[in-house]
This record gives sequence, structure tokens and C-alpha cells, in this order.
Amino acid sequence: MTASTAIVLLTRDLRVHDHPALATTCAAFDRVVPLYVLDPTLADLSANRTRFLHQALAELRVELRERGGDLVVRHGDPVAETIRLAGEVGATAVALSADVSHYARRRERRLRAECDQHRLHLRLFPGLTVVEPGALQPGGGGDHYRVFSPYHRSWAARQWREELAAPDRVELPSGVRVGDLPKPPPGDSPDAAVGGERVARQRLTDWLPDLHRYDDQHDDMAGDDTSRLSPYLRFGCVSPLAVANRAGDRSGPFVRQLCWRDFYYQVTAAFPDISTAAYRRGATEQWRYDDDALAAWTEGRTGMPIVDAGMRQMRTQGWMHNRARLITAGYLTKHLGQDWRPGVAVFFRWLLDGDVANNSGNWQWVAGTGNDTKPYRGFNPVRQAERYDPDGDYVRRWVPELAGVQGKAIHQPWRLPEALRRTLDYPQPLSVPGTDPVWLR
Repeated sequence: MTASTAIVLLTRDLRVHDHPALATTCAAFDRVVPLYVLDPTLADLSANRTRFLHQALAELRVELRERGGDLVVRHGDPVAETIRLAGEVGATAVALSADVSHYARRRERRLRAECDQHRLHLRLFPGLTVVEPGALQPGGGGDHYRVFSPYHRSWAARQWREELAAPDRVELPSGVRVGDLPKPPPGDSPDAAVGGERVARQRLTDWLPDLHRYDDQHDDMAGDDTSRLSPYLRFGCVSPLAVANRAGDRSGPFVRQLCWRDFYYQVTAAFPDISTAAYRRGATEQWRYDDDALAAWTEGRTGMPIVDAGMRQMRTQGWMHNRARLITAGYLTKHLGQDWRPGVAVFFRWLLDGDVANNSGNWQWVAGTGNDTKPYRGFNPVRQAERYDPDGDYVRRWVPELAGVQGKAIHQPWRLPEALRRTLDYPQPLSVPGTDPVWLR
């Protein structure tokens, strides 16, 4: 009897634990080929994410080898390479974790057409979210939830899928060419986190004892007590379902953040243009376009300390505190009046966790073009700084030019005595023609 063979095409699911596509395929087939295709279309989007990706792939190879298998690596178009490999190993099926972006869905459609042509069975699996996009729909009609609160109620009451163990054994067909992994590039952020499933699982284990403090501490910018799991969730180094299960309380503030992540996935599945077009019906977009102001914001030299601190943290670590993301995005769109799309692009370049659904969805929320039920809200950066960085320690960490300014005066250096202000190598706040923000008075 001929051994059955299948390919698991890996994309943003770089783990062996709770991996529905891998676990189910290993149970159903004699030989399984875990395949990752280094796609040149995605190669230059972010040096930080490329480094994190390559680190995660190297660790995934170790995990698979410990189970008797290996990670097969190819370069090129993922559809063409999958079909080519299927012919080489005599595969009859391909498994893939479903995704929601324009690119992912186009890849899926092309793969399905090629699989049909070559008589390969293609099966899509969950795994990138806790609840699959499209699984929950509002009772009053519509294909997805547009407002978070009712989505969260439905999400928390949903029966989740069963969490799956890692396969005990992964057996490759004999003679398959494995391929070399490229050396991780240096990246752009010197203090970026290291990618990989083992790092992710250890980070989760180490952080869970602090979960009970999350509600009180997650907005403490200087305390930096968040889990920092978002890059690992973005690349699937850890299962979002496994994180939610270990955290427990479905209505708790931490698991609620996982629900927000799922919320934007289901929004993007229904509105794949989320990175380029306003989501909210009737949203008016009258933006300024000032390249110098955008550059100052990007480089963390706006003269607004809390904004500059956030942008510098992102450039150094490839990560930014969530409260700082709201403040910096609000400053660009609501104070500088700049289009949210360049902001999306800047975050997407630097952030390890940058993805289409959450990056773009949150930007649109802040800009007032997205899912916010109060689209005209603003973020007063001084008030935000004094509330969430009351002693100024977050700013001092990332804006050393102001390290000698004591107390909350650090948040408004333009109010310092003239003699002291002249000693600081720090710019005056950016001015916007026709505006007089209350926090600069």
C-alpha cells in the first residue's frame, strides 16, 4: 500500500502546539511536509519582521526535527513552489491556515485553482484567531460586527474549538530536499525581541503570574507590565486560543484584548481594503499633507515629549506600548491633521507585530474613519501623559534630552523658564496653521 503524503503550507502559524492544520494532517497522512516559502513579494516590508520571521523559522525547524521531521524551505511564489513540491513528493493534499488580508486571500484563491488543476485536495484550517472570522454574525443582519461590545458578548459566549496538542511525530517523505534557512538579517531596531515558539511559550509562562495586575497596570507606560506577546501572536509562534485558555476569564481585561484582535480580523475579512479605504460609511477625510511634519513625527522630534517617546521606543525595540500607540496616532491625525495611511505605513515598517487587520483597524479607530462609535474623539497628549506617565519616567527613558527635567513638567517643556529651556537640545512643538491646541496655551 502506497504511503499517503500531504503538504502543510505555513504562513503566519510558526509553531507546533495547537496548530490545527499540522495536527490534523499528521493524524490523517503517513507523510507530512511542513513547507515555508520565502516570498520575495513580502521580503522588504519590514527589516524588523524579517529578522523575527527568520528566527521563528529556525526555532520551528528545531521543533520539527525533534519530532522526526523538518522544515522544508523554498524561495519564490508560494503557490508555484507548493505545486512543484507536491509533484516531487507525490502529495495528494495541501493544508493551509486561513487568513484575511487581501494578499492572503488572493494567495488562497490562486492555490485553490492550482490544486484543482493538479487534482490536489486543499483544506483550510482555523488557528490565527480564537474564533474564526465570519463565525459570529449580528442577529439583526449583516455579515460581520461593526461595533466591538456586542461582538465581545457573542465572542465570550461562543463555544471555542478544542485546543490541540503538538504532533508526537512528523515524518517526511524520503529524499525530499529540505533547503537552507537564510541567516537572520540585522533588522532596524537594535533592541527588538527574538522570534520563536519556545520564546513565546516561556514569555507567556513568565508573565501569567502578573495577570491579576493587568487591569491596574497595563496603562502604566513606565511600568511596562504588558505581556508583549503581540509579535508572537502576529507570527503564530503561540496560539491565541492557548493564550486565552491559560489566561482564563473570558470577560477579563487581558482576554478582552485578544477579543479586540479577533474583532479586527472579522472586520478585515468583510472589508479587506481596511489599509487603504475609510471603513466608516460617510466618513469625511480632509487631511493635510506635510512631509516635514510627518518626518518629525516618524523620527520622534515633534517637540511633544510623550509622542516622541513612543516613536523612539518603536524605532529602538520594534514595539510600542499600546497607550503610546493611541497617543502617537491621535497626535498625527487629530492634531497635525495628517492622513492616517502614512501612519499605518510607518508603524507597519517598524513594528514586529505589524499586521493588516490590527494595525490598520486601530489606526482607523483613532482617525475616526473606523469602528469607533465616537469618531470625533481626540487624545490630548499632555493630559494623556500626565495620567499614564505621571512621574515622567517613560519620557525620560526615551527622550534623554529631557532627563534632567523634574516631575510632570517634563510633559510641557515649552512652559519651562526660558533660561532652562535654552539649555535643552529639544525642539519646540510643531505648529499647525489655523490651530491653537489648548495644551500649548
